[in-house]
Amino acid sequence: MDGMDRKIEKKGIVSRQTILYGSILILVLVVFATIIFGDKSSKYNVEASRLGIDEVVQDIFQDYITDQGIVEPIRTIFLDAVEGGRVEEIFIEEGNMVKKGDVILSLSNNNLLLEITNNEAQVVRAVNELRTSRLLMDQQKLANKQQIIQLSRQVTQDKRIYNNNIKLYEESHISREDFDQSKEAYESSDAQLKLVLENFRNDSMYRSIQISSLESSVSSMTKSMGIIRQRLDNLNIRASVNGELATLNPEIGQVINYGNRMGTINILDSYKLRVEIDEHYIARISKGLLGECDFANKAYSAEIVKLYPEVQNGRFAVDMVFTDSVPEQIRIGQNTRIRLQLGESKQALLLPKGGFYNKTGGQWVFVVDPSGEFAVKRDITIGRQNPRYYEVLGGLEAGEKVITSSYQNFADHDKLILKK
Repeated sequence: MDGMDRKIEKKGIVSRQTILYGSILILVLVVFATIIFGDKSSKYNVEASRLGIDEVVQDIFQDYITDQGIVEPIRTIFLDAVEGGRVEEIFIEEGNMVKKGDVILSLSNNNLLLEITNNEAQVVRAVNELRTSRLLMDQQKLANKQQIIQLSRQVTQDKRIYNNNIKLYEESHISREDFDQSKEAYESSDAQLKLVLENFRNDSMYRSIQISSLESSVSSMTKSMGIIRQRLDNLNIRASVNGELATLNPEIGQVINYGNRMGTINILDSYKLRVEIDEHYIARISKGLLGECDFANKAYSAEIVKLYPEVQNGRFAVDMVFTDSVPEQIRIGQNTRIRLQLGESKQALLLPKGGFYNKTGGQWVFVVDPSGEFAVKRDITIGRQNPRYYEVLGGLEAGEKVITSSYQNFADHDKLILKK
């Protein structure tokens, strides 16, 4: 080999096939790692500007609630028909003030008038029967007394003759027959007198019982007559108290049945507040609980005096009365905000209230990452609440940010991607 010729060495070259296989292997490893170690959470993209985001803060939690109160009269009296009839005339229209005893409207009832007439006739018959019985009793008593007088005279005469005949018979001046006849005459008249006296006593007793019974019957009928006449007076519907005739339902010509409610009278000596409260607080509301309300930019205190246990549409009602003074120019039906203090204020983690609670019930929230790029679902524990804040018992820390707006569209996802 001469000097011009050189041996060319082969350089190490990786084949294209080897590169292809290596790339496929790397891709498979990446996919496998993604499947094993990657984020498997359900994600949802949402614009951050459309969300309400608030920060969890450490501050004083004021344990109170506010609800709407409606002014009502301190007491309402119902006007119910205690006697049926047809409305003949209305004397006082609703909205006017009434005094106790004022006739508001009058009814007519022909059946009641007929009943009164029949009752009066029965009373008259009973009185006449009583008068007749007394007259007969007096006549019989007089006749018995006359008979007793005559028999007493006869007994006296027969006794005198009998006593005289005893001496005459002993001296043999009269016969045995004459003596026996005088004795029999005396004994007979004496027995007859005793019989008449006994009959007189029995007849007097019977007549007295009869008169007493008739007198009781007349008295009962007279009382019944008074009651029926009172029923006639009940056809005039009167105000039972002083107050405002709030409602009056009947119209002229309308037939009212017994027990029908015809209207109401409001007693305006004072007022109360009817407040409806969320059933969430039903265990914490009791009689004597104090609250405040504002009328004409002035605060007034009120106290719960009655709780209504029925829950309707998730709310229950209480009655409150003013404890100090009653607001001037207050009107029935007027609305006011009531602030009820449920407990003492203390330091706590506070989460502003928002629409998220409707979907989660306060059991979890979306917590925004410090980067602000995403938010993840996290379980939390909520305690008390007031109109502005929830008391956070666990799951959050001060300074963290939470999505507090409604979760209606993404509650089923675990992670939110926040788009700027």
